[in-house]
This record gives sequence, C-alpha cells and structure tokens, in this order.
Amino acid sequence: MLLAGAFAVLAAPAMANQSGTAARNEALVREAFDRWAAGGSVFDALLAPDVRWTIHGSGPVAGTYESRDSFVEDASLPLVSRLSSPVVPDVHAIWAVEDTVIVRFDGAATTTSGAAYENQFVWIFRIEDGLVVEAEAFLDLEAYQEVVENNEPVTE
Repeated sequence: MLLAGAFAVLAAPAMANQSGTAARNEALVREAFDRWAAGGSVFDALLAPDVRWTIHGSGPVAGTYESRDSFVEDASLPLVSRLSSPVVPDVHAIWAVEDTVIVRFDGAATTTSGAAYENQFVWIFRIEDGLVVEAEAFLDLEAYQEVVENNEPVTE
C-alpha cells in the first residue's frame, strides 16, 4: 500500500505535465481553426517549415509532403486556386493526448464555376514546441479531385 501511494505521488507531476501539454496543444489548434474560420490562414502559424504532411488514400494528391511549402504548393494550392471563396471549417471535435491533436471538421466553399465544394476531414497532428511537425490527413479525395479537374484556377 505504501509503495502504491509513493508511485502515485511520483507519477502525479508527470501526469499533470502530460495533461498540461495536451491542453496547450488543443488550445493552439483550436485558436488556429478559429482564425481560419474568421478568414485567416490555418497553416501560417501552425505548421513547422519542415512539417511532414501525409494525405492518405489514392489519387494524384495522396502521398507525403516533406515541407510546409511543398504541401501548400502541391496539395493545397491546386484546390484553393479553383475556389472563388475560401474553405470555411466547421469543427466538430478536437481531441488532444500529449503531443497529438486530432481535429474532425467539415469544410465548405464555392468553386470558380459556382458549384459547391464540401468535404469531411480528420487531421492528426504531432506538435513540438508549438508547431505541427507531422500531420496526417483523411478526406474525400474524389471530391478534391473533382474540383481540381472541373474548375479553372483563379489567375492573379
């Protein structure tokens, strides 16, 4: 009994630190999604420059991107350049455990042809020092590809 009590006392600071880390990471992601919903960028302040972003599934955009610039240019830009309005996230849930944060959200926008774009997402982040260093994305890649193939990109 004494040993169990000693273990609980020793483990308490570590468990408190883990929950503190999870709470900080959840707040960081929640704030980024709030900024995004208000018209800002979700990626600028959230992603490390050398983030490793994997899009699961099959299709031309599926794969692993080894930097924020590569992910934005090769995966995000082909979609957003064919939207006449920004994707607006509707967050359903955010879960955080230690350095991992999972976000379940829907996104909606209007394409350059005037059609609706709607998708469902699950993003899983691993966070170090306040930045996402690894990300995994699950989404309807058919809906993504339909927008890319059937809409003209906006020219600046």
